[in-house]
Amino acid sequence: MAAESTHTTTVTHWGSYSVLSESGRVISLEPSPGDRAPSSIGSGMASAHRDQARITQPMIREGWLIDGPCPAGGRRGRDRFVPVPHDMAIALVAAEIDRVRHEFGNSAIYAGSYGWASAGRFHHAKSQIRRFMGMAGGYVDSVNTYSAGALEVIMPHIIGGSPLSMSTRCPTYDEIADGGELVVSFGGMARKNAQICQGGIADHTVPELQDRCRRAGVRFVNVSPVRSDTDDSLHAEWLPIRPGSDVALMLALAHEIVVAGRHDTDFLARCCVGFDTFADYLLGHSDGVPKDSQWASKLTEIDAATIRTLATAIATARTVINVSWSLQRMHHGEQAHWMGLVLSAISGSLGRRGGGFAAGLGTLQIGVRRGSHPKAALPHGTNSVLRFIPVARIADMLLHPGTSFEYNGQSLQYPDIRMIYWAGGNPFHHHQDLHRLVRAWQRPDTIVVHEPWWNANAKFADIVFPVATSLERQDFASGTSDTTLSAMYPAVDPPLGVLTDYEIFTDLAQLLGFGDQFTESRTAGAWVRELYERTSAGLAPIVTLPSFEEFWRQGQVTLPEPPEPPDGSFTLLREDPEANPLQTPSGKIEITSGTLASFGYDDCPAHPTWMEPCEWLGDSSDERQLFHLISNQPSRRLHSQYDNGSYSRAGKVAGREPVQINPIDAEQRGIYSGATVRLWNARGSCLAGAMITDDVRPGVVVLATGAWFDPETPGIAGSLDRHGNPNVLTADFGTSLLAQASASGTTLVDIELADGFSAPTHAFEPPAVVSDREAIQLRQTPLVASAIGRASEMTGET
Repeated sequence: MAAESTHTTTVTHWGSYSVLSESGRVISLEPSPGDRAPSSIGSGMASAHRDQARITQPMIREGWLIDGPCPAGGRRGRDRFVPVPHDMAIALVAAEIDRVRHEFGNSAIYAGSYGWASAGRFHHAKSQIRRFMGMAGGYVDSVNTYSAGALEVIMPHIIGGSPLSMSTRCPTYDEIADGGELVVSFGGMARKNAQICQGGIADHTVPELQDRCRRAGVRFVNVSPVRSDTDDSLHAEWLPIRPGSDVALMLALAHEIVVAGRHDTDFLARCCVGFDTFADYLLGHSDGVPKDSQWASKLTEIDAATIRTLATAIATARTVINVSWSLQRMHHGEQAHWMGLVLSAISGSLGRRGGGFAAGLGTLQIGVRRGSHPKAALPHGTNSVLRFIPVARIADMLLHPGTSFEYNGQSLQYPDIRMIYWAGGNPFHHHQDLHRLVRAWQRPDTIVVHEPWWNANAKFADIVFPVATSLERQDFASGTSDTTLSAMYPAVDPPLGVLTDYEIFTDLAQLLGFGDQFTESRTAGAWVRELYERTSAGLAPIVTLPSFEEFWRQGQVTLPEPPEPPDGSFTLLREDPEANPLQTPSGKIEITSGTLASFGYDDCPAHPTWMEPCEWLGDSSDERQLFHLISNQPSRRLHSQYDNGSYSRAGKVAGREPVQINPIDAEQRGIYSGATVRLWNARGSCLAGAMITDDVRPGVVVLATGAWFDPETPGIAGSLDRHGNPNVLTADFGTSLLAQASASGTTLVDIELADGFSAPTHAFEPPAVVSDREAIQLRQTPLVASAIGRASEMTGET
């Protein structure tokens, strides 16, 4: 008898797919026919769905069951796990939440959720955990992102608006094609970064739109150590800049424009404040150092004549200055986007159709359209705990409780965290200096995570709830800039006993006494309907959506183009700055910021400034021949998601994450294509597979993020990572006192053939699990008995 086949559709952050399943197993995912440039990431989801790394039962770390809640002393990541029934895990977690909040207060609980998790509007892990923990009395939260933390903090001071409103002021590709002539992109605009979109994407249009610009005659210049940071079809001129010196180049371009008298004096006078103070610095009047092309050439290793020629082109053509998000993930990262905006203002193109400034053009769907439609999300409720940290300072918080730190003009204090509850995201992917994080991760009393697979986040936890994936849940999706609402149908049921985040939080909320408040008496399916209907009501002035039943039958609804954002337009500012002020103290672009001056931060002065990174190839005092590490977004997955899938694994070299190296450097080190190599510095070391290419300038190696952390000796800081996770090498310090954001791009490493270091990787293997007999005994510890007794009491009270 033939197996029963079922076809459904689903939406991910990297595209919309048709899902084929047979007898309860996912067989394949094929891109939706309407997607013009589909991503292949989805093809790897089927193989990962039920692989050996899938978690199918709640698990408790053995040492936690025996010793009770306490710092782990290096055992997290090394201990065996004990399978337990779901109700037992729920009782243990509810009792621990209750203990911590009563003994230490809710400010001792950090609710971690970072990353993209599901594209669905309801099964959004961050919304789920914030709603639950808020109702449980509150939690320490995080602010900003690893992706764009410095940008999010600096730009509101310079142009006003919300942290990421810069993306809504970026020129669109259509405008560039119609009125633009030149795009100078610092950090490039790699198309792989446009295959994803927060909240889902139905149609990939960026390749077509970029090619339209090229056909219209727009010239592209790629200022990056990596040639492939622009697509070959754009025929971009490549300026292989020394990493970390982009601000110096921007200053020199501005200097050449100003001394030639080609700067936009009218716009600078009417629409900006502080240009004269900045000009004194630019021309060397304030410090005796003119920031000219000769000065910048020594820092950037770009010929002075090339800099002068490019400056002339910028000043005489309708130009877009684009600065990728990667450049603000460096020491003093705030300066790159600030200076990019100032360069655009000086050039005369800011606020003119087809020109201007872009922060991250080529990332996500930035440049496709500016506006977006409002869509409903699960209400978070109120968090009564006011304490927070910048998201990239997690290890600092755990290692230094009670220590003061600066952030965006505020003096704050790190809380003393006793419990971490993590749902959505993988800190052992996105955080820097993972060995430092390993040390910090041993300090809390208890760490609870929700995970579908045995990645490092689960292996370093105390209590692990297995959760359903997006292929096993009902939801609907619509990306931040997408004009499509898409149904997400469950393709298969989750493994027996595996629940959704919502079901787990519902069970906990019932024990803790606020179950009805958390669910509002709705099932997950009822919430999906409710959020669709709230979205429909919110869009009623623009479009009438079909009923939920009709939407669910159709599977997709196309929305009209959203209206332009109402404020913050540089075009309107240029037309009449008095009538269209920005949300800054002056109402204008703050080239020199009095607010930042008042903070008194030496590492983030009052105007854009060149400051030498603490670790870079331009350090003449370092006689070692080191390499600058670029840890960029991978092309075969979103961050670390589905690294265990066939598509990501097919891109491995020698079973590890590939590292790109220039042929000149490879020859000098005796490295050949396909070889296993070791990268190391004082912070750690990892193995990777060599990929030799002249797309990377000499002195630079490229190792994408997202390879599942695989330390040779888990729980021991400094252990060799066998799989190629670059964050064992990156430094864990803030970009500046202003943003305290990730500075992962400021990293030097050495590289060699891995003779004697060819340990096999175990990244996708489960940890050790105790025998059935041992599990029965461990489930009878006093800790378990106490938690079950407490659960019975709480159930009776409820």
